[in-house]
Amino acid sequence: MMSMRSERLPCLGPHGFYQLAYSHWPGVNGGRTTVCVHGLTRNGRDFDVLARRLAVRGPVAAPDMPGRGRSAWLVDPMDYSYPVYLGAVAALIARLGVDEVDYVGTSMGGIIGMMLACQPGSPIRRLVINDVGPFIPVAALQRIADYVGLDPEFADLDRVEQYLRAVHGSFGALTDAQWRHMAETSHRVRSDGSLGLGYDPAIARAFKAVPLADVDLWPFYDRIPCPTLVIRGARSDLLLAETARDMTRRGPKAALFEVADAGHAPALMEEAQLARIEEFFAR
Repeated sequence: MMSMRSERLPCLGPHGFYQLAYSHWPGVNGGRTTVCVHGLTRNGRDFDVLARRLAVRGPVAAPDMPGRGRSAWLVDPMDYSYPVYLGAVAALIARLGVDEVDYVGTSMGGIIGMMLACQPGSPIRRLVINDVGPFIPVAALQRIADYVGLDPEFADLDRVEQYLRAVHGSFGALTDAQWRHMAETSHRVRSDGSLGLGYDPAIARAFKAVPLADVDLWPFYDRIPCPTLVIRGARSDLLLAETARDMTRRGPKAALFEVADAGHAPALMEEAQLARIEEFFAR
């Protein structure tokens, strides 16, 4: 297994080309390829731990979606939308040069996965959806709206880490080293040398462009044909227990794995979570 490489891919959006950055673990030749896509304000480096495990079986790619991490910020904030995200992931799969991929998506990344997997001729072989589902209650969206788009300024990495621990405590029982890694990979350096969060605050514009309401994605989920694993934080307010149970009965009739000490969304860094994903993809 080779070490991680940082790659870039030109993608076409509604207002021209932009650069999509992605982390790439080449893995073993001829093995299964995995694509991992992060949540709304996060980036592809969230999957470093999982990717190192999965790279034993084949290549792994984890993009920074537009406006996040090392990827370009879009000129028009309203382009931070699912059609653009779907195009970016489709372009990445084409770059990887394979006919099919296994897919892991956390929150926003899980929605992207559902929308891709239900398409005719989809290249997704097996799908892992991490703490999101076909019904998203408005209360959870309001909670996210309260922090997405904020642009706090930090004097140093310690303060970035404190902020992430406060906002994302529901990720689960992360170690001190994992929280530090998250701070190191989730900030940007401002022109004055201070630190900010590692995403374009304007991603909130599209998120808040219409009044928040319950979201119904069942028409997408019910058309998914591939084997599916749903991971749910037991305290999640975004993927309700009832919705998760319905996901085992409808559409692909997903397998369900609950993480007792997490809310929205399990960080996919703990051994039991890693092992469950490995076992699901190995079938």
